[in-house]
Amino acid sequence: MSMQGLIAGPASPRAANDDALPSPSTLRDMLSHFALLAPVFDAMPDIVFFVKDRDARYAMVNRTLARRCGHKDDKTALLGKTAEDVFPRRFGRIYTAQDQTIIAQGVQLIDQLELHLYPGREPGWCMTCKQPLYDAQGSIVGLAGISRDLQAAEGTHPAYSRLAAVVQHIQENYVQPLNMRDLARMANMSIAQLERYFHKVFHLTPRQVLLKTRLDAATALLLTDEKVTDVAALCGYTDHSAFTRQFKATVGITPTEYRALLQSAPVRADIPSLANV
Repeated sequence: MSMQGLIAGPASPRAANDDALPSPSTLRDMLSHFALLAPVFDAMPDIVFFVKDRDARYAMVNRTLARRCGHKDDKTALLGKTAEDVFPRRFGRIYTAQDQTIIAQGVQLIDQLELHLYPGREPGWCMTCKQPLYDAQGSIVGLAGISRDLQAAEGTHPAYSRLAAVVQHIQENYVQPLNMRDLARMANMSIAQLERYFHKVFHLTPRQVLLKTRLDAATALLLTDEKVTDVAALCGYTDHSAFTRQFKATVGITPTEYRALLQSAPVRADIPSLANV
């Protein structure tokens, strides 16, 4: 089942009014339904699950989120708080604004590649889905979401060796412009096949692997004294502003803000990489 399939309540006012699919009338009713799955969500250490109300406050979380936010198994410690209350301020502000947009506009967030920074924890990559929740009248009453840690590659897949060669090429040449047609030819596949197998084996598209490789290198270089413009060039960006936009779109803050955030806390040398991909 897909991530959005796990969290989907009524996906639209039309679905909410479908007699064949009766919907809970309030967020509290929905929480009662989600609570039946709480033991399942709590048993997944690589998945963060949460439900938020119309004010973007946590109404339900799983054990993984509580632990990563420094509360061990006390899930109630997060209830009633927004992401801005829980995460480092620069990140939390972005997450809360994202939640407010989803609730106000009824839009979905599907398989968004994000770099998360938890309190007291090194950065980690994940894929995030968020789904607005509708009541029986079609009004948005909150949202549900899942963030899944990127997993190690499925090395037993028949196409793994060909795909691994493409990943190695990306990792060794990410500073250069990379063409999808050339990457597909390297794996002896069509572009569609390459993208499909990449997603199955690495849980990312080739473009996401390239983006992740470049931003992994960038986050490491931002621990040094290199100028941000030089970091951009060293990571394959010929346009510094394009690098800043891409970095902020994925991480939530600019490279300069990210560097300041790292400098305000103990420096960590173990920035995540694609070594396990």
